[in-house]
Amino acid sequence: MRRFVAERARKLITSTSSSSSSSCITQTSNNPKIITNPFLSNTRYSNYSTAMSFPNSVTIDSINPKVLQCEYAVRGAIVNQAQKLQEEIKENPGSHPFDEILYCNIGNPQSLGQQPITFFREVLALCNHPVILDKSETQGLFSADSIERAWQILDQMPGRATGAYSHSQGVKCLRDAVAAGIAARDGFPADPNDIFLTDGASPAVHMMMQLLISSEKDGVLCPIPQYPLYSASIALHGGSLVPYYLDEATGWGLEVSELKKQLEDAKSKGITVRSLVVINPGNPTGQVLAEENQRAIVEFCKKENLVLLADEVYQENVYVEDKSFHSFKKVARSMGYGEKDISLVSFQSVSKGYHGECGKRGGYMEVTGFSPEVREQIYKVASVNLCSNISGQILASLVMNPPKVGDESFESYSAEKNGILSSLARRAKALEDAFNSLEGVTCNKAEGAMYLFPRIHLSQKAIKAAESAKTAPDAFYAKRLLEATGIVVVPGSGFGQVPGTWHIRCTILPQEEKIPAIITRLTDFHQAFMAEFRD
Repeated sequence: MRRFVAERARKLITSTSSSSSSSCITQTSNNPKIITNPFLSNTRYSNYSTAMSFPNSVTIDSINPKVLQCEYAVRGAIVNQAQKLQEEIKENPGSHPFDEILYCNIGNPQSLGQQPITFFREVLALCNHPVILDKSETQGLFSADSIERAWQILDQMPGRATGAYSHSQGVKCLRDAVAAGIAARDGFPADPNDIFLTDGASPAVHMMMQLLISSEKDGVLCPIPQYPLYSASIALHGGSLVPYYLDEATGWGLEVSELKKQLEDAKSKGITVRSLVVINPGNPTGQVLAEENQRAIVEFCKKENLVLLADEVYQENVYVEDKSFHSFKKVARSMGYGEKDISLVSFQSVSKGYHGECGKRGGYMEVTGFSPEVREQIYKVASVNLCSNISGQILASLVMNPPKVGDESFESYSAEKNGILSSLARRAKALEDAFNSLEGVTCNKAEGAMYLFPRIHLSQKAIKAAESAKTAPDAFYAKRLLEATGIVVVPGSGFGQVPGTWHIRCTILPQEEKIPAIITRLTDFHQAFMAEFRD
């Protein structure tokens, strides 16, 4: 009986889970703003509510309206539908024209088969279970340098326990390692006291938004297209997103003239712009900024007294020979600007790069150019959360301080790292070429990060069909793609785009041997779609 009730409840929930709320960026009188997507709704919640009775102490009308405004398209309606289809395939093989769901919606490498870096996991295992360090078998199972690194970490960790709270900024020896890694990368000193170890980069972004935003009159310049974390966190903290458009025609270029234009427009509306977000390499657009461009951005922030929020979580993911990653801190210091010249916060994560340790939730922010009084407030906000998880802290220290020449693990570590990055480069090029071979599709070069953001030129017939389905045209395309192929992508409207243009974001993360099959499925679907909706 219990199995019957549980199964019926499950079907009730999954049958209504394909609709959820998301957001898009629209423009009226040259004033872009976040609005609720007309093609998605809270149907799954309202249907569920009609089936069950709940106390009326909390209603959709009484909760914080900032939560209602907050959207995150990367895990939106298309993904909900994909999860439903996955269950249907599992329960009834052959029920769909594909035998698996290919999640190309989110930068989650290990979920798609990428293997973790051996050295990182060995050190983590030894730190989490230190009793095995004294066992004779350990010498044969683990490399000598992973054992040594684990001892180094544990000897400086309070109680030698990864299950204990740490300092609110993170374990001191781990912050030392991160700072040393930053200094080695940039050629300029880094202070461990500037490092805040966090549960991935996202909490660090929220922390800074909480600090910088005091009302809806406080604005944050954000790129469009943007990673939805930024629009979501700005909404949650009650600020105003001030969009600046990346130039698709120049490979998603970031023009300072556009920043100035949007800054002045915001000022004319009574908005005080407090900070500028730059994502480099870009998400969802995959461009890598030239150093000259970065210098102009630093000058702009200094002149306008803006906090530069540098999202640099894809710094290892650069796939073109004519460009390299340069941190904004390195660029600012090379220009002669120090602590008293510009406020800069740099974000890094263990979730991306070649390591892809998304589930370990490790990352950091380096905070420079703030007064001691403000730094105290940042520390206070960090202290409210006690500390980030220790395993993530350890991984952040390892990512920024990996094996070096002469270490036992160096050769295997280098082979694993280079193998992953070279494979990602090949996958990016294969998918880029595939998109550009399709009728009505244009796709800029994948210079870095983990995504492609192709533009789809849809016919009026397709756009009208989407309108009839009460769906944005790019979401209509993505939904049809999922239903026909099992490939999950994210509509460009979830990231923002120039009004009247339509895009999708597709990761390059499926394993390399699966890329040809994905390209075949995508090509066959697109040809059929274009034929069906030809004007």
